[in-house]
Amino acid sequence: MDITRTLGLDIGDKRIGVALSDPQGILASPLTIIDRQDEPDDIEAIVAITAQNQVGRIIVGLPLSMKGGISQQAEKVKAFTEELGHHTEVPIAFRDERLSTVAARRLMQTVKKTGKSRDDAVAAALILQSYLDEFPS
Repeated sequence: MDITRTLGLDIGDKRIGVALSDPQGILASPLTIIDRQDEPDDIEAIVAITAQNQVGRIIVGLPLSMKGGISQQAEKVKAFTEELGHHTEVPIAFRDERLSTVAARRLMQTVKKTGKSRDDAVAAALILQSYLDEFPS
């Protein structure tokens, strides 16, 4: 059985939170934070992580408005993701991420960890975990 991992991305203006599933596609864990430099460097970093971890699919959090519409930030995420798609053959899908960063901050406070940069990776893990729960391998 050919098992590959799933990568989760929480794309923001300053940082990209990155999460990775286990090889069986059951559990998502925060992996790292990419501090945004410029689009080519950010994409190169994601492509490198994808190759290093034998990623078979990428799930990108899409920050829809509270009413479910496409927000300005969602447009930025879609444009970045489209460009990312030109640099990898790994399938990319979107996942509604409304409130994932808020949930990540609450979770981090619960376990007594602080720091916004870590929140981004936890938010990516929450986005990815919701996908894994809905679409088990």
